[in-house]
Amino acid sequence: MDGSQIDTAPVFILLGPPGAGKGTQARILQERFGLVQLSTGDLLRSAVKAGTEAGRQAKEVMDAGGLVSDEIVVAILRDRLRQDDTANGVILDGFPRTAAQAEALDELLDERGQRIDAAISLDVDDAEMVERISGRFTCAACGEGYHDRFKPTAEPETCDKCGGTEMTRRADDKAETVSARLAAYHAQTAPLIAHYAATGALVRVGAMGRIDDISDRLGAVIRAARV
Repeated sequence: MDGSQIDTAPVFILLGPPGAGKGTQARILQERFGLVQLSTGDLLRSAVKAGTEAGRQAKEVMDAGGLVSDEIVVAILRDRLRQDDTANGVILDGFPRTAAQAEALDELLDERGQRIDAAISLDVDDAEMVERISGRFTCAACGEGYHDRFKPTAEPETCDKCGGTEMTRRADDKAETVSARLAAYHAQTAPLIAHYAATGALVRVGAMGRIDDISDRLGAVIRAARV
């Protein structure tokens, strides 16, 4: 590889089940450390809007109702990593999801002289996660969010903010649905955990508790990796 192609910008990955707070924590890390948060959805939308070759390929697949291939996603990521704003490093949120994607990402970074500085697993307690997600409800009138245990309304079924009395719950927040999503995540991600453990990049961080406390734990990982 030509030396001019070497890029030493750090690359971090956030792994975690739905509801673990990956998006929230990625945004906080972006603000604190100048990292660029890259999620698969945002990458696809930006590439399609920009009309890049990979973006056009992705649009054709999506318009036909298909799933965008790993090859296209990696091509879009390759284009994105060439942009100047990634010079301070990136944090990947939602990619890779499979061992095949992890291997493709390793190859891409190797081309650029980069590596995974840390693959951070947000570890959660499944039972608490089911309670955390299934207990959420929202005021239908103003959208204020509540939780059966962590943020109940002062008066039963009455919004503290606007006084509305109609509350809604998302269908996919039911306990049974959440449990199924967690089981699917663990089955899908187990090979990823093993992959990054084998490379020495895996770091496990407890992701239960206050958002700020979790952010501090993640910040310590970022600082240690950048030394």
